Amino acid sequence: MTDKLLEIHNLSKFFPIERGLLRRVVGHVRAVDNVTFAVPKGKTLGLVGESGSGKTTLGRCVLRALEPTGGEILFYQNDRVVDLAGLSRGEMRPYRKHIQMIFQDPYSSLDPRKTVFDIVSEPLRINKMASGKELEDRVRNVLELVGLGVKYMKRYPHAFSGGQRQRIGIARALSINPQLVVCDEAVSALDVSVQAQILNLLKDLQDQLGLTYLFIAHDLSVIEHISDEVAVMYVGKIVEQADTRTLFSMPKHPYTEALLSAIPRPDPDRPLTADNVVEGELPDPANPPKGCYFHPRCKYAQQICREQEPPLARVGDNHLSACHFANELELQGI
Repeated sequence: MTDKLLEIHNLSKFFPIERGLLRRVVGHVRAVDNVTFAVPKGKTLGLVGESGSGKTTLGRCVLRALEPTGGEILFYQNDRVVDLAGLSRGEMRPYRKHIQMIFQDPYSSLDPRKTVFDIVSEPLRINKMASGKELEDRVRNVLELVGLGVKYMKRYPHAFSGGQRQRIGIARALSINPQLVVCDEAVSALDVSVQAQILNLLKDLQDQLGLTYLFIAHDLSVIEHISDEVAVMYVGKIVEQADTRTLFSMPKHPYTEALLSAIPRPDPDRPLTADNVVEGELPDPANPPKGCYFHPRCKYAQQICREQEPPLARVGDNHLSACHFANELELQGI
């Protein structure tokens, strides 16, 4: 039972490709392909990768908003371990209040016809956790917790800025005291200054409430700021995982090195270079290349990379990499 809250084993999500009048299945899009990781209690696992790498699909599978094709989603609760992937819709219902999501777009994720009170109180009413005066008190408390005053309770979403709307979304997610919060690009639609405010708010809330985050993003600067561990995804697979400081300073996968080199740095003396820029695009997840999925874009690729898929193997203390030459390459970090 240790300190884990969530543990994923060999999780996969394939979307069928149908053709013809009879809608025959002729293939599958391998959006999430045999992913394994764990999220400790009270910590943040950052999930990073290019658009289309399967991050959001993975997050929705954890929530069971999408039905996984295979694998286990082990949720540790008190003295029990529950495989969420094996539960029916009815059996899943009691566990939904323990796992909530903060969405990417603070504009489309809030119902414009409902007031702030209605939006934040909805999870409490659906789960029958409060009513009457208690319901109003809990909404008031959670709004104050995220930095919004009680005076906003009767207003509609159109009256708020993007940062304020995201605070409303956070309040909605936290209103039922979840244990795990999946943050799906929670700050990518916000201005940089507002991003910093929301990230600091999320960290403060984590300290106060003991929250556990699965934080999905494509911006490594954001991931570095908020994450305790980082997992790098590429075409539905995790290619590297380590604690934040180790991954940013000593990457062990060429894809991670390329992502790190793309982070803008405020240094006028730093020469502009394109040495580590990844050329080409993500492979088609319905028809991935043989061997290592990254080899068509990797400047270090050799013949074995084109023929054999590297396993996600240990290359250091709490450091995993899926590269045949992880222990031989001297990759540049930050």
